[in-house]
Amino acid sequence: MSKDDASAGILQRPYLLATVGACALVFLGAFESLAVTTIMPLVSRELDGAGLYALAFAGPLATGVIGMVAAGNWADRRGPAAPLYASVALFVAGLLIAGTAGTMEVLVAGRLVQGLGGGAMTVALYVVVAQVYPAMLHAKIFAAFAAAWVVPSLIGPFAAGVVAQLSSWHWVFLGVVGLVVPALAMVIPAIRGLRSAPDSSGPAVPWALGRMAWAALAALAVLGLNLSGKVPAAGTVIAVVALLLALLAVRPLVPRGTLTARRGLPSVILVRGLASAAFFGAEVYLPYLLTEHYAFTPAYAGLTLTGAALAWAGASTVQGRMGARLVHAAAVRTGSLLVLAAVTLTFITAALALPAAVAIAGWILAGAGMGLMYPRLSVMTLALSSPAEQGFNSSAMSISDSLGGALSLAVTGLVFGALTTTAGSFAGVFALTVAIAVAALVVAPRVAVRAPDVVAGDRGSRHAEDARV
Repeated sequence: MSKDDASAGILQRPYLLATVGACALVFLGAFESLAVTTIMPLVSRELDGAGLYALAFAGPLATGVIGMVAAGNWADRRGPAAPLYASVALFVAGLLIAGTAGTMEVLVAGRLVQGLGGGAMTVALYVVVAQVYPAMLHAKIFAAFAAAWVVPSLIGPFAAGVVAQLSSWHWVFLGVVGLVVPALAMVIPAIRGLRSAPDSSGPAVPWALGRMAWAALAALAVLGLNLSGKVPAAGTVIAVVALLLALLAVRPLVPRGTLTARRGLPSVILVRGLASAAFFGAEVYLPYLLTEHYAFTPAYAGLTLTGAALAWAGASTVQGRMGARLVHAAAVRTGSLLVLAAVTLTFITAALALPAAVAIAGWILAGAGMGLMYPRLSVMTLALSSPAEQGFNSSAMSISDSLGGALSLAVTGLVFGALTTTAGSFAGVFALTVAIAVAALVVAPRVAVRAPDVVAGDRGSRHAEDARV
């Protein structure tokens, strides 16, 4: 497939099958994410797994970091086809393990494998976009990825709750398995024969074994942070050491200057992680709050996520249609502000025992904020990457996304278990996500790149102008 046919839309030849297949894979990942969030309070109760509740979410995000690094490096060496095939196989294996689990420990193990495959699949799809679609279609295909959440958001949470109540939560995992392979099959014609696109003057991209080791260390640190609460005598020490190790390990996995919010690509990557930490750290506990404090059934608690997911897809579609009329930096700032407003409303609801409608309505703002900024952060990442860096920077963005959420969930899990009352535990969790959302809003203006700031870290980028104010 040629990238030169920029006049074609993403739903026209030669991009139609690739678009439908890639969006179908995103759709299935979205369905699984929304569905698992909905049913996990029920699963935790049935398997007596309250102590592993946070790990069931943080674990796959952590192992996803390993998958992202491996897939990014593999894609830079050989193109995205083989990493995509392997990632789908791991994703399916994780679904099968979780779907047949009889204990919370086995379910978490399945989620870890699922996360490994899901993280790799995300990066592989980003490199597919970079190599299959021309730059002028990137905003549209990323908007389509976000819009692929629409149907899952309409039926996913409610359907998962109904399936869990009327049949078994096991089918929420197993039912997805048969749909993944046909989705992959539609992408195969577009990616067959794709290879990496290194700079012609540079050497072949080597295997980044060191980065993979750092990724494994980051994942282990997150897992250790999650489990530190189970060691009362040394839990605090373990938690601090694990957090420091995670921050140390992530440094080689992201562009230089990310942890210090250097202007441009580093801040793009950092905002992605902070937004993920604030949003997903709160979203995981919102259905839990509704089922425990407001007596919602799993099905109706799941509907809470529907409004946010619809707002995410809608805002993503709007920003895609606005194109260059909406400056990237403005979209990121506005999105960060909306997420902060939403998690603040959720915190106030939990702390003051306000009606559930306050948090539910507020969560729509969170979805709109994420839909507004996420596609623009994706576009900026590719725009500030040379062809040889597309795999590294795409994996860095996904690593920040995943690790931000994993660390947030690990710490919120500790906060939830440390506080003595259920009401206080929920309020503490949401207070932490408010603090993270404030940090995202502070860093957001630094994603803008001024002309003098296009330095060696952005070398070779043919599209760096697209990311400037």
